[in-house]
Order: sequence, then structure tokens, then C-alpha cells
Amino acid sequence: MNRTLYRTRIKFCGMTRAGDVRLAGELGVDAVGFVFAAGSPRRLAPAEARAMRQAIAPMVDVVALFRDNSREEVREVLRAVRPTLLQFHGEEEDAFCRSFNLPYLKAVPMGGREEINARTLQLQYPNAAGFLFDSHAPGEGGGTGQAFDWSRLPTGLHRPFLLAGGIKAENVFDAIIATLPWGVDVSSGIEAEPGIKDGNKMRRFVEEVRRADCHELS
Repeated sequence: MNRTLYRTRIKFCGMTRAGDVRLAGELGVDAVGFVFAAGSPRRLAPAEARAMRQAIAPMVDVVALFRDNSREEVREVLRAVRPTLLQFHGEEEDAFCRSFNLPYLKAVPMGGREEINARTLQLQYPNAAGFLFDSHAPGEGGGTGQAFDWSRLPTGLHRPFLLAGGIKAENVFDAIIATLPWGVDVSSGIEAEPGIKDGNKMRRFVEEVRRADCHELS
């Protein structure tokens, strides 16, 4: 990737308050994520996410996150929230993910011991717009706040990828320099408590991402 032509995209996930969504837009974040996965402390009802959508700035993507939700549950979110991008964290297959006629990201659990092969991943999800590498173990949810060994990222991946899992202002500079991701995805790293974002942490996170981008261009 030619770093002179790209900047690191930023996604703030697990949003639960309209004020946090507004601040994300003011900070220049590229995407905000709403969680609809069962068992998540950041889970929203479609009506709650629809109300917060009004706070989203122009040209900011709305990402709907699912983990083994039913087809009807996904469709209900699509009707109510009108996301621009879908994100799947469960055992969903490519046919299911692409059946909603929206671009999608497939989350890849990096918390296990299995080696991730880029070719196999791309064959398994040929229609994925990109991949998100997270620190959760297979079969578990994300948002753990724990980082994984970034050297385990697969090589030869010909799709954009986002780095997630345990990223915060204190380590996102090093994460970007080490992995050169298309984007970074943060949730617990900008929170005071699950679902409640911290404005200062949000600002510092964005500042550190931009510092990393400037470092790469120097």
C-alpha cells in the first residue's frame, strides 16, 4: 500500500449515545458502529439506533454489527437504521452476508491458536468488502479490550483490513506503524464504561492515528 495516497480510516464502534455520535463526526471519524449482537453490553434495539442516526454527520458511514443474528433481525435493522455497511462477527457464511445487498466486513477472530491463511479467508468470503481482525476467540464476542499479537496477521491479503481488539490512544500509533491497516476499529479503548464513550479518549485516539499517518509520510 502506498501510504502517500492513503490515510488510516477510523471507526468508533459500540455507540449508545447521540452526543458521542456527534462528537465522532466533529473529530472526523469515518464510521460509527451500532451493535445488534445478543449478549453485548453495547447492544441496541433498532429503534434506539434509528433515533441516534439523526446525530450522524454527512459522509460518515453507519455500520451495523451482527453476530449470528437471524435474517429477519438483520432485515429489521436495515429497515429501521439504513446502515451503509454491515459487519458480521459470527459463523455467517458469504452467501448470508451478501444477501442483504450491502457491502460487508467479516470479522476474523485472532484469539485462538489457529493460523489464519489469507488465501483461504478470501476464498471463503469472496464478496467481503474487507476484513476486520479482532482479538476475540472463535465463537466469542469482541469488545474484550485485549490486543492480540499483530505479527499473526496473515500476509498476502488483497482486501482492505481493519485492526481491532485492545486498541487505544496509548498503542494505536504503534499498531498502525506495525501493521499499516486500512483502518482501525475501537470501542472499549475510548470508553469510560461499556457503551459510554469518553470525549477526551476519543480526541486523543484520533490525534494518535493522525500522528501515525504523518509519521508514515515523513
